[in-house]
Amino acid sequence: MDKPSQTALVPTLILILVWAYTGLEKIIRFEQSRKAFHNQTFPGELAEALSYVVPGVELVIALLLLFSVTRWWGYVGSLLVLTVFITYVGLIWLGAFPRIPCNCAGIIESLGWAEHFVLNLGLIGLAVYGLWNSRTRDGMKIRKESMYSA
Repeated sequence: MDKPSQTALVPTLILILVWAYTGLEKIIRFEQSRKAFHNQTFPGELAEALSYVVPGVELVIALLLLFSVTRWWGYVGSLLVLTVFITYVGLIWLGAFPRIPCNCAGIIESLGWAEHFVLNLGLIGLAVYGLWNSRTRDGMKIRKESMYSA
């Protein structure tokens, strides 16, 4: 594996580990996670649906990032979900909700809201880097292929 490939792999591995860890943690501690979703500031029906959907989406994103043919979709999924998370964390941090709920997994649960925000911002940066890197790398492949076909 060449140096650029290794550099691109590190952010991908970090995102895979984060998504797999948080998704599995919510499944392993499902009842606790479900109760935490119901402690959120949105309707009970939505909380019930999210208690199933969120861990599933987190694991699907980890799987998408695992394979090179689906990695781009994993980065896009990461970016979308993390944008929702950081918006929610930002609103909580600003005091937009009457109570301060958290349904994070394991050690992430012990972070304060500022730390949550910074962590999500860093993960968004990794997803953006992955998208940029895959676009650039694919663009380089296309240019090389067109040079040889002429």
